[in-house]
Amino acid sequence: MSERKNGLTYAEAGVDIDAGNALVERIKPAAKRTGRAGTVAGLGGFGALFDLKAAGYLDPVLVAATDGVGTKLRIAIDTGHLDGVGIDLVAMCVNDLVCQGAEPLFFLDYFATGKLEIDEAARVIEGIAEGCLRSGCALIGGETAEMPGMYHGGDFDLAGFAVGAMERGHDLPANVAEGDVLLGLASDGVHSNGYSLVRKVVEVAGLGWDAPAPFADGPLGAALLAPTRLYVKPALAAIRAGGVHGLAHITGGGLTENLPRVLPEGLGATVDLGAWDLPPVFRWLAETAGLAEAELLKTFNAGIGMVLVVAEDRAEALTALLAEAGETVARIGRVGPGQGVAYEGRLL
Repeated sequence: MSERKNGLTYAEAGVDIDAGNALVERIKPAAKRTGRAGTVAGLGGFGALFDLKAAGYLDPVLVAATDGVGTKLRIAIDTGHLDGVGIDLVAMCVNDLVCQGAEPLFFLDYFATGKLEIDEAARVIEGIAEGCLRSGCALIGGETAEMPGMYHGGDFDLAGFAVGAMERGHDLPANVAEGDVLLGLASDGVHSNGYSLVRKVVEVAGLGWDAPAPFADGPLGAALLAPTRLYVKPALAAIRAGGVHGLAHITGGGLTENLPRVLPEGLGATVDLGAWDLPPVFRWLAETAGLAEAELLKTFNAGIGMVLVVAEDRAEALTALLAEAGETVARIGRVGPGQGVAYEGRLL
């Protein structure tokens, strides 16, 4: 029996440490662009530091959120359109943080794959950096895991972790009361929830990702990958202007499940479905799948990605502020006695 002259290497087992190091060097400029007050050092340490005092906080309470992108990744991988899923990852976390009244401060990502492809990973992480930049939070660290046998082909998975802060006593929701007005901010499409159903609908329709989108210009895959809208900066401006009692990020569960999360015991919401136009992508999904309106409203955002619960006497001023910040705002309902969400009118 002949002896092996050279021992096994990690690379022969399928893990390329040099590729990981090359990726870190490649993404350093993108991460550096996200620097903000409180950022202490760049990438490369065993941990990431952040200085809350330098960020301007006197008596801060920290708020943390974690999320992923779900099976929207399957479409991104299959089509090669990878640039937007990093924005999705950030948005799913920071849009949640702002609902607590917190300013997102920093972000960490986890990227796991079977075989690290530097260019593809860099496109994803550069998207993460872009999402952080637009949200005012720093990308201060992350983990790239190359795990042969766990992921196959070009598959990968993402997780994001955001930490924010607010001054003590400024958490939301607070003071939600009967008569408060619901201001809905338009979504940029399906965002990052319901994609297992989306993929099933596309399968039922017999369409490929490169087929013309039935509801928009361009290919179907690209249209369905429109990134989740980032509401952080306009929402923070509204909170600081006064009169915001609560915010609900409309993700999985739709308006039906997410609005009640910001309402106190004994209060419900009445939503006027005629207050905004259902975006074409949702109409196509509903018609192709034969979705009932209740199912649509419980699965997708249906065109409303964030709801602000505001004092009635501040609704007009806050609508103007949000519109000036670039949001499409609709007065979609109000808070009243009861529980859950009651709908008036029809979307479909």
